[in-house]
Amino acid sequence: MERIAGISLPSSLTALDTRGGTDERLPPMKSSPQPNNLPVAEETLSQMLDKMVPTGADDADLYLEQSASESLALEEGRVKHVSASAHQGIGARVIRGEVSGHAYTDRLESPALMECARAARAIAESGARAQSVSIHPDRTDHQLYQPANPALTASMPERKALLEKLDRLARTLDPRVKQVFANVSTSFSSIHLIRMDGSHLHDARPLVRLNVSVVVEQNGKRETGSTGGGGRFDLTHLLKGDEAERLTREAVRLALLNLDAIPAPAGPMPVVLGPGWPGILLHEAIGHGLEGDFNRKGSSAFSGKIGQRIAAPGVTVVDDGSMPERRGSLNMDDEGTPTGCTTLIEDGILTTYMQDRQNARLMGVEPTGNGRRESYAHPVLPRMTNTFMLAGQDDPKEILSTLKHGLYAVNFGGGQVDITSGKFVFSTSEAYLIENGEIKAPVKGATLIGNGPDVLTKVSMIGNDLQLDPGVGTCGKDGQSVPVGVGQPTLKIDEMVVGGTDS
Repeated sequence: MERIAGISLPSSLTALDTRGGTDERLPPMKSSPQPNNLPVAEETLSQMLDKMVPTGADDADLYLEQSASESLALEEGRVKHVSASAHQGIGARVIRGEVSGHAYTDRLESPALMECARAARAIAESGARAQSVSIHPDRTDHQLYQPANPALTASMPERKALLEKLDRLARTLDPRVKQVFANVSTSFSSIHLIRMDGSHLHDARPLVRLNVSVVVEQNGKRETGSTGGGGRFDLTHLLKGDEAERLTREAVRLALLNLDAIPAPAGPMPVVLGPGWPGILLHEAIGHGLEGDFNRKGSSAFSGKIGQRIAAPGVTVVDDGSMPERRGSLNMDDEGTPTGCTTLIEDGILTTYMQDRQNARLMGVEPTGNGRRESYAHPVLPRMTNTFMLAGQDDPKEILSTLKHGLYAVNFGGGQVDITSGKFVFSTSEAYLIENGEIKAPVKGATLIGNGPDVLTKVSMIGNDLQLDPGVGTCGKDGQSVPVGVGQPTLKIDEMVVGGTDS
């Protein structure tokens, strides 16, 4: 069982245990982060390691972060909300067996840093100090995105003009469009990681996202359609290409589609999942159950099943954090481990779990580059990056043609899952009735109810049309949110329970 200890700290210092603890937001940093500047002297960081790392520690690190974000939001035809924020701080972590001590501070002066180091050491219930170390540069071979703040590639007036253009476009596409909401946001984080052996790694992480939502009205009935996209690239991707306009057209299409939707059917039936974003069901219902901490503790439905068949033949699922410019990609995870492509399920056989360094060591395996944290103020957890099912050999049209009566779920809204049992409930945002192999009327209010391990065994056809999501995924776990990617090809599931309004 994990042993956790707490400690009281002075103002601006907070201690966290490995189960989350408190989450006190700290004052924002005034200046923008500089990608190549170490904000604390190496000598001071060496002194921190000297104070916090005891003899016999299994692992320890310092996580220095400087982040800045900006956002513009449009409604009622004009930009009404503009925000900018910045923060900086350092997290100190010591691990000994199953005990993890984590403390953090936003004050980068020496007294606060030394107190932070002492706090992390005290939480881990550690003994005598280890030998002093010297800090030296280290690196990963990845260069998956440009290490530059995306906000610097487009001025505020340019971003404002983009949102206003999308508002005009949406309204000209159909007179039933009554409201348009659009938001463009950027963030940039400069991360310095110093391990207990003194190795120093750096990553500079850009992130961009555009959201568009429209409200349409017909005969007093109102419906909404929403889309979004983004990734680890600069704003010129949205300003100079047609991606922003494509997303706007898609939002209008979805809203108009819902005007004609009929009540969803209810009961057990075959379901075809569309490619791309429906991979969120795979992420939630199956992906979380393959994270190392749940399996080490035996609380996952997949615990102890390495080497066993858990899915139908042909089902191969990977987690790949090394894809260029994808939302869930990282040059290194938040422990400095290079990301890569980890095969979780191969041809239906469970092959491995996603691991951070602590859980990997306790389970006697190698870390997979899945140690992630929301910020310096949060502990590391094993988390997904870009998780998706690989393509099969079936033609998507042929898959649909096999259904005499069923549901075609193309897009999803929200959902929830119980990690222990694998049970899930997901709501669809775009779905259609299938009759005799043909797509019929759109339906509204359909939910998919099932069990993750059970659903995997009922996959009978896998499309050759693998797609990844447009770059909108955010994953929550233990109170932390991190950007992720999902994806899959068209899938036929022989039977699922559909909850609807037409019984």
